[in-house]
Amino acid sequence: MHCYIFIIVMEATISLTSKWQIHIPKKMRSVLGSKKPGMVKIKAEKNKLTISPARSPILELGGKYHHYHLKHKDVDIDNIRDYIDYSEA
Repeated sequence: MHCYIFIIVMEATISLTSKWQIHIPKKMRSVLGSKKPGMVKIKAEKNKLTISPARSPILELGGKYHHYHLKHKDVDIDNIRDYIDYSEA
């Protein structure tokens, strides 16, 4: 029995604009796993930049405060005014 491991490396030469912007080729964008523009992490090391997907900070909060969620009883829409506190109006 044989076990094979394949590592696919993509390489491209791209240009930098005068504002230090780059264009990431479509085939390489697909490797990042994102189908639309968004945030990425960029890491600078010795003579090398690494780009990886970044999670949205708001999505990282998902579920973090679930214990603060208060259980509300169902509101009868026909009697909605009964649930409104008019004392501070």
